[in-house]
Amino acid sequence: MLLFSVSRALLRGAQRLELHRNQNVHRWVAPTLREFRRRREKMGPEAELPRSSHSDWNYSAELFAFGKRLHESFDPKVLQQAFTHQSFIEQETRKQAAVGIEQPVLGVTDNRELIAQGDRLINYYVEAFLLTALPRLPRQFVASIREALTSDTQLAHVSCHLGTKDIIMAAEFPIGEPLLASTLKAIVAALHRSSGDEQCFLFVRDFLCGQLNQRDLHEYLDIPDPLQTLREYCKERTLGDPEPRLIGNVGKNTLLAAYHVGIYSDRKLLGTGYGESQIVAVDEAARDCLRQLFGTELHAKPVDFTLTLPDCARHLGQRTSGKVETRQ
Repeated sequence: MLLFSVSRALLRGAQRLELHRNQNVHRWVAPTLREFRRRREKMGPEAELPRSSHSDWNYSAELFAFGKRLHESFDPKVLQQAFTHQSFIEQETRKQAAVGIEQPVLGVTDNRELIAQGDRLINYYVEAFLLTALPRLPRQFVASIREALTSDTQLAHVSCHLGTKDIIMAAEFPIGEPLLASTLKAIVAALHRSSGDEQCFLFVRDFLCGQLNQRDLHEYLDIPDPLQTLREYCKERTLGDPEPRLIGNVGKNTLLAAYHVGIYSDRKLLGTGYGESQIVAVDEAARDCLRQLFGTELHAKPVDFTLTLPDCARHLGQRTSGKVETRQ
């Protein structure tokens, strides 16, 4: 009974305290907040503003912090040039001309030259890395992987996650994929000028080639007819013509039919595959053969991301060819 009395007393005290709190809130507060919300919804979302519009913006500090985040040593002037696009130069020139300055002096240079240099460096380094890390993969497919890794979409993805979006100086806003991709190319060229070949290669290896980590390499390969591709590969290697053979089947003429097909060359089994029909099984078997021959099996060793520039030096500058061929 005593416990019940104490509980009722505490409950009454809490109710009085809550009533006292509510008395301090004026009756006009809730309607005002609702009106603010209605007006905000009517106006729509606020326009996205660049980071440089904030009062605490310090561009020099941002450039310094960018290099420190990546643990790279950049020449400050070259790095600033890498982030300065031609559209920004033209925009600032028009602004100064509008206030009567006939020959404006901006003190910065656009990054067109750096973009062109960075594009060449990225392609050379990525190709050299792939040729070294995947020695059995034909150059036609090396080129496919390189094009995927150096596409504007992939470069923009890497560039955005490196934190370039807020530092880019351009007339366009929000920053689109082409600007993000071209800025990353300019950054690679700036690093090459600031720290040399070795650091530039490591940067490309870690941030671009590293996108291959835990990925199936065949996602990047366009092989519409695996059996025909296998025949071309065997012809290049002077191997016997691949021959599909039915190893076994179950549930024939039913909805749950399954076929097991193997592909042989010179009386040797190259690979096997399963499918709900013989056509599908042959296709899967041909893909399995290509994985075995290319060294890209699902259980293969991961790509070696510890390769350095001396390891890949002999492949630098080599261009990919358009036909299926094998490197010796």
